[in-house]
Amino acid sequence: MRSQGVLHTDTEILVPFFDVDSMNVVWHGHYVKYLEVARCALLDRIGHNYHAMVESGYAWPVIDLQLRYVRAAVFGQKLNVRASLVEWENRLKIHYLISDVQTGERLTRASSVQVAVDMSNREMQLVSPKVFTNAVERALP
Repeated sequence: MRSQGVLHTDTEILVPFFDVDSMNVVWHGHYVKYLEVARCALLDRIGHNYHAMVESGYAWPVIDLQLRYVRAAVFGQKLNVRASLVEWENRLKIHYLISDVQTGERLTRASSVQVAVDMSNREMQLVSPKVFTNAVERALP
């Protein structure tokens, strides 16, 4: 069963014209952009966004990204993108659900995994830096 996560944010996106292809459906690569918008909102809620990550001396590259497309989004459709924090102690794992705002119908499920990399020596960290885990713990209900 898919974990619901300990903390989540919902972000609404209106599909713009320039995201659709000649069949009037969102080109598959644009979904990654929608996930990024939701991930940024979740990191803002945690209080440790990408600016804070850079200031702390760590980069967080995506090392795994999985998407499962159920139904295509179309031009002008309002989407809700939910980003749910699933893991943070050793890596940052987020589950996503993209659904239609009006009907609630699920369109896409996804997950991303990021790991901390020490920018001074470019070494991947086997555990998340304390500055990040402390921010998550402060944000938990």
